[in-house]
Amino acid sequence: MSGSKILVVDDESDITELITLYMERDGFVVHSTDNGEDAIKLARELQPDMILLDISLKSIDGFEVCRQIRTISNVPILFISCKSDDIDIIHGLAVGGDDYMTKPFSPSQLVARVKAHLRRQSVNRQNLAAREHDEVLRFDGLVIDLPGRTVHVGEKEVFLSTKEFELLVRLAKSPNRAFALDDLYTIVWGHDSMGDTRTLMVHISNLRKKIEPDPTNPIFIVTVRGIGYKFNIKEGTGNVQR
Repeated sequence: MSGSKILVVDDESDITELITLYMERDGFVVHSTDNGEDAIKLARELQPDMILLDISLKSIDGFEVCRQIRTISNVPILFISCKSDDIDIIHGLAVGGDDYMTKPFSPSQLVARVKAHLRRQSVNRQNLAAREHDEVLRFDGLVIDLPGRTVHVGEKEVFLSTKEFELLVRLAKSPNRAFALDDLYTIVWGHDSMGDTRTLMVHISNLRKKIEPDPTNPIFIVTVRGIGYKFNIKEGTGNVQR
């Protein structure tokens, strides 16, 4: 984890300096900018391991920055913002953010959150490489290629963020099993994550918009009332190929 590249995008220089100080103290390599357009360019050129992204920026806001980065990268993006309303949090996650922290925050807590994301990402990659080599999940109208990390709905490939892909794989590998909200959040975000299940619910909503024929009446990711979610398939309509 030491040496991981972190891109900090914030127009408050004192915040950027504080984050940089704490991140570098833990061995991270920090790059920063206060400009949205520059952030997109740096994300492409630097290929950072994680991005810390404010919403209020020069030229274009953080929502649009995230939306554009998501067309070229699935790097984990953590929004850091003084906007704490649910609508802002939901919007940030809906455009492709993986997590959200509100200002003011403890720098040490931010570092812990970053480490949790990077650690979880590393574990998931190792698990995919070790246990899911050449594995493809096929369902009626939906194909999930685990080693290629691609998803096709019919003939069309759909782009998923890292957390969206991990959620879909976790659910699809245990079809018809009901997952509690807290359990599913812990499985994907990790035991040491410090978010809440609103993050999970927004990601589920995003997934439905991308893979369901009718997101308002889902056939794959269905709600289990009083429990959480499950990946729903009829007998004989799904299989795994190696």
